[in-house]
Parts: sequence; structure tokens; C-alpha cells
Amino acid sequence: MLSLIEEFERSLVSEENASAHTVRNYGSDLRQLRAFLQPQSRLCNRKGEVEVGKVDHLVLRAFLTDLLRRNRKSSAGRKLSAVKKFFRYLHRRGHIGADPSMGISTPKKEKQLPVHLSVDDMVRLLEAPPKDKPDGLRDRAMLEMVYSAGLRVSELVGLDWSDIDRREQLLRVRGKGRKERVVPFGDRALAALDAYQMSIPKLCPRRLCDPQAVFLNCRGQRLTTRSVARLVDRYVVASGLSTKASPHALRHSFATHLLNAGADLRAIQELLGHASLSTTQRYTHVNMDQLMRVYDKAHPRA
Repeated sequence: MLSLIEEFERSLVSEENASAHTVRNYGSDLRQLRAFLQPQSRLCNRKGEVEVGKVDHLVLRAFLTDLLRRNRKSSAGRKLSAVKKFFRYLHRRGHIGADPSMGISTPKKEKQLPVHLSVDDMVRLLEAPPKDKPDGLRDRAMLEMVYSAGLRVSELVGLDWSDIDRREQLLRVRGKGRKERVVPFGDRALAALDAYQMSIPKLCPRRLCDPQAVFLNCRGQRLTTRSVARLVDRYVVASGLSTKASPHALRHSFATHLLNAGADLRAIQELLGHASLSTTQRYTHVNMDQLMRVYDKAHPRA
């Protein structure tokens, strides 16, 4: 099974152009399945390796039950999706005669509203990084770009200087599945970006390991998603916000504030890079006060 997992990981890159993050997650989920199956001797060969042809739907249902006992429904559903995709691949390639994952339903996700900040809290967060330090200028530019363009944190750290059109104030962004989209960004984000770029020699005094990367650490290397999450946590505390905000909450705030100001839902979908409008429609449930004001103002019998 392990060799087939590795083959599947390679196919994700070569056939679907999947990101390293996606491949890593799929691999982790499938190795978790392998660890669950290995103690069951009837599924293994003499060397103790799981034989995928012996895996049936009952075993996979037991794995799902174990996932649901240990994880939230959303996490269990994601892991099951990786398993189903893996067995579809094995069946398509002729490694197994039938797909044992067929007919196993993905658990329904808990309906959770996106966490977002108010406009005032967002302004406080954007002003939290210091203006007199190179890393503060970088962090200010980073926060401004996420909020101004509605970027995912993976899209932020993946930005290269060649992706930025300063004249038109547009970004070329590589989203999920490495799909590209072009999004605008505002004057304040541009000013913050210019100030940060001027400070790079002080931030990275030795050398730039990745000169194409926009956001760098002090060693001249591209920032990671984890580094950005830690920085956002620091500034949430520094700005005294009561709401716990992740980098993704800035993206949610971008969408919510546009929607509250009257932006079209389809336009927001394009800006966020959502494949389905149903994903974007979560934001229509975020601000009930705003919806009630619109109703009271627009409905003739309100």
C-alpha cells in the first residue's frame, strides 16, 4: 500500500498540478488509513504490508467511524475524501477490481459562519505593526495585501514580484489547484508594499535566498504559512482585539465588508477565486443586522 500511496502522490503533481500542501495532506491522510489497517493481519501480506485488494467497504466504514470519534466532522470528511480519491485512482489504474469506497457517504459538515472582524477592528489590526522597523513594514504590507485583495495565506506567501502590476494595481494570484486569477489591490496596500520593498536590504542584510519572493524572513527566505499565522496572532494580541483572528479571518473580513457595502455576490466570488457560488454565499449569513437594515429600508411593508 505504501508504494501505491507514493505513486498516487506523484500522480497528483503530474496529472492535477496539485500544490505541495495538497499532496502533503493527502499523503498524511492515507498513511493514517494504512496505520489503521496494518494491525488487521487478514489485510496484510507476509511482510506485514497492507494489500489494497483485500480492503472492503466494511473496513473503510470502520475507519470512518474511528475518524468521527477522534475528529470533527469536517476533518473526518476531508480525510475520507482523500481515501475515496485514492481508491478511485487505484480502480482506474487497474490495481483493484472494484472500488470499496463507493457508497460511503461523506459526513455532513457542521454549518459554521466565517469569523470576520469589524471595520474598526480591522483598522486597528492593520495599524498594529511598527512603522520604524523593517519587519514591521513587511508585516504591515502583508496584512494590507491580504485584506486589500482577499488573499489566502498560501497565495500571499506564494507571491513573486513579477506577479505585481503596480501601474494598474493588479495581482496575478495562484489559488487552489494552481488556478490563476487577477485581483485588484488598493492605494494603501501599494504604499505599504513600496515602503516594505525599500526596507528589504535592512530586513535581509546578508543575501536574498529567493529574490523573486515578495515576503521574506530575515534570512532572505520566503515566508511560510505558519510564520504568517504566528505574526497575525501576535498583532491580534498587540491590537487588543477580542475576536480571535487567523489569516483566513482577514480574507473573510474582505468579503464581508464588500458584501455589506453592496458588492455583487458574483463579483466577490471572482475576487475570492471560489469555484462554486455556494461557497461565497456563506457570507450572506454573516451579518444579520446588515440584512435587517436592507430589509427595513427596501421592503414596502417592513
